[in-house]
Amino acid sequence: MKENINISGFADEISSDFTKQMETVTALGMHYISLRSADGKGIAEYTVDEVRENLMPRLAQYGVKVSSIGSPIGKVGVEDEEGFEKQLVDLERLCEIAKMLDCRYIRMFSFFIPEGKNADDYRDVVIEKLRRFDAIAEKHGIVLLHENEKDIYGDTAARCKIIFDALASPHFRAAFDFANFVQCGEDTEKCWELLRPYIEYIHIKDAVSDDKENVLCGTGEGKIKQLLTRAIRDEGYEGFLTLEPHLVLFDALQSLETEDAKNVIKENKAKDGAEGYTMQYNALKEILDAI
Repeated sequence: MKENINISGFADEISSDFTKQMETVTALGMHYISLRSADGKGIAEYTVDEVRENLMPRLAQYGVKVSSIGSPIGKVGVEDEEGFEKQLVDLERLCEIAKMLDCRYIRMFSFFIPEGKNADDYRDVVIEKLRRFDAIAEKHGIVLLHENEKDIYGDTAARCKIIFDALASPHFRAAFDFANFVQCGEDTEKCWELLRPYIEYIHIKDAVSDDKENVLCGTGEGKIKQLLTRAIRDEGYEGFLTLEPHLVLFDALQSLETEDAKNVIKENKAKDGAEGYTMQYNALKEILDAI
């Protein structure tokens, strides 16, 4: 495996207990996590002092660094002005937390579209709001990573490109999620080709389109092996590959997904979160060894 590729992961899929997260990732030989929730609390609910006092000592104890903050920024209704204003405040604090953790990246989204409404009609308001997020990130020297989540404005590659072209900012880049594109009926290879200039981070999550269920990476329709081979061998991708297995109904999932969690994970594919995370890690390692 190339030295400029690092495996990270959303460790809250292992357990809500932060120490258990640390024990599992280090047993696998991993040195990075994406920090989304810890001890049953989402990262956006933490104060700077709480991160310093409760999380940083354990990160240091286990020798683990943070590749990205898995924030819920932008996971609010596009018409929810009160929610947006609160997220502006939250993002300021998350930028402070990221800097304290020596972390460059904060994962975020581009607003839920009201059911039955046309996402394209919200282009201008989405761009305007994202520019305000981008300005905060620029002030702090942080890079926002837009994830192509289901049911938000930027759920398709075409609308993702509209966002990146409009913002044209080094502080607003793409986190490429294979499974989410599959679940939106998109061809991941075409998505990759369209968005490659903006991709700075990759989520390792796979899915099948017939029932939109998440599956072990490399076994779904995300074309993960094919596109990682292209990215690493041919295009010189450097950076993080972040495990997001979604193989077990982990504690935080219900609050992370817009649809019922059981529509995403119809049955556990491992006995617990730690085993599911390990399965995903080993499957990715197998792909990387082949590359």
